Amino acid sequence: MTVATRSLTDEEQRERREWFRARWERGVAFNRGCGMRVLRWDAEGVEMALPYAEALSAHEGVFHGGVISALIDTAGAGSVIAGHDFGKGSRLSTVSMSVQYLAPARGREAVAHARCVRRGRRVHFADVDVIADGRVCARGQVVVTISGERPGVGDPIEPLTEERP
Repeated sequence: MTVATRSLTDEEQRERREWFRARWERGVAFNRGCGMRVLRWDAEGVEMALPYAEALSAHEGVFHGGVISALIDTAGAGSVIAGHDFGKGSRLSTVSMSVQYLAPARGREAVAHARCVRRGRRVHFADVDVIADGRVCARGQVVVTISGERPGVGDPIEPLTEERP
């Protein structure tokens, strides 16, 4: 199947990247509820922080592994979309993910460092390291597909106003 591409101006590409950055932090209810914050968002990579909260823990002072894998998925997909050519579509879906837990994720926050390592026509790959308490606690690879247009791209995204539980 061939996906028709649409030529976008540099300004339209920039606006879409900014919209997706805001969406990752404020427009996705799960990310907002967990308190995920975008620290860096550019074509070279994405960094996202996740503050520790008891609601996100497995044991006192330790992040739950599922939350760490969600951070890997979110940052990995973000690193793909942050440098994506939106003329090739904007509907992103994770198709696979692998996670290796290397140490308990302890500390005030976990920070994911993600970069897109291969861009295909529709399938893209990202590598992610998560650092907590000064050491790498998890690594992951995220594979996403981008095709078609995501409904609502460019719609207003409300500012952060609610506090996380």
